[in-house]
Amino acid sequence: MSETDTARGVTGEDEVVDLCRELIQIDTSNYGDHSGPGERAAAEYVAAKLAEVGLEPRIFESRPGRASTVARIEGEDPSRPALLIHGHTDVVPANAADWTHHPFSGEIADGCVWGRGAVDMKDMDAMTLAVVRDRLRSGRRPPRDIVLAFLADEEAGGTFGARFLVDEHPDLFEGVTEAISEVGGFSFTVNEQRRLYLIQTAEKGMHWMKLTVAGTAGHGSMIHRDNAITELSEAVARLGRHRFPVRVTKTTRAFLDELGDALGIALDPEDMEGTLARLGGIAKLIGATLSNTANPTQLNAGYKVNVIPGEATAHVDGRFLPGYEEEFLADVDRILGPHVRREDVHADKAVETGFDGALVAAMQSALVAEDPAARAIPYMLSGGTDAKSFDDLGIRGFGFAPLRLPPELDFAGMFHGVDERVPVDGLKFGVRVLDRFLDAS
Repeated sequence: MSETDTARGVTGEDEVVDLCRELIQIDTSNYGDHSGPGERAAAEYVAAKLAEVGLEPRIFESRPGRASTVARIEGEDPSRPALLIHGHTDVVPANAADWTHHPFSGEIADGCVWGRGAVDMKDMDAMTLAVVRDRLRSGRRPPRDIVLAFLADEEAGGTFGARFLVDEHPDLFEGVTEAISEVGGFSFTVNEQRRLYLIQTAEKGMHWMKLTVAGTAGHGSMIHRDNAITELSEAVARLGRHRFPVRVTKTTRAFLDELGDALGIALDPEDMEGTLARLGGIAKLIGATLSNTANPTQLNAGYKVNVIPGEATAHVDGRFLPGYEEEFLADVDRILGPHVRREDVHADKAVETGFDGALVAAMQSALVAEDPAARAIPYMLSGGTDAKSFDDLGIRGFGFAPLRLPPELDFAGMFHGVDERVPVDGLKFGVRVLDRFLDAS
């Protein structure tokens, strides 16, 4: 932003859409094998935008191309604990042939910005940049120090982004006690008089697992009782079809209480199907937080049609609720049986915090100021975020990337889905809410 732009009174709302589009146009696809083209370019883009308004951002590479950007804004009262705002710049891959608009075009159509990362999570990256740039241009310092972190590798577990910084550069987060980031603060419309804004206060833990069965190799024409593919396929089918029991955690109980109060009815945790039926598009998000889950995602075996292989492997995405890791692993091993070897490809803990304190109050007040029908409620995320790494530093994490959404938008389906998009009005709403939130926090 130039001095001329500043003189014209350009605001965060004015530039957030362009920031989001430009971030989407940087292909930061994370394939999990270090082949992605764009994390360094995204880090440099963010650093340049922050430097333009007087900050001194630093870029950290965990390995060539795997780059994250960090900056600190001095608050009016540096003796207060600092706030971390973190977002990731990497995205999951996208096949352009499947999309209505090219996934890396950042095209504006039907009132939305389209592209991979539009909701996961270059929208929040753009909103953060827009708010920070606006405040620094106009000389409005936040009440306390703010650390900004734009991170690599979240989509593959954060090893080369948040985890690297927490392990190798913890001093960057000195004094930080709380954080906000993705997958929270979005609206669920109950009616015109009430919109619930879901704040993420917990997330499931993960066990990404490799399953291996060893058998006896042989000729495909022979009778063969010790077939690794058969054994593995049966085990994977048992696991994929298994329905883990419902477990109502502290966060889920709070969500049901708040939702029931908003709907004016009592919600029975024993009738979760009835509860989910009332949730429309967010039912997928909430339904996955009611139990542990284990979904087979990959199978691999053999190299020729007439050769029985000596080994077969599969991969499973396992997620467990806070407090239920041991139960989850015991259930998985029982279902798989004794002939399947299980090993972790990537594992991380579940995290959970309470829905209370001054930061929560600041979220609620900022939302209501922009939407009088707003009510903030806690919920658990079925996936994982970089909050897991920052939790190791004692940082209390919340998902708060505020968006007011049209009721008909399948927001949950946008994550890792085809035709990912974010409403232009939602981005501008988020800028206003975040600006108010920083003043109140």
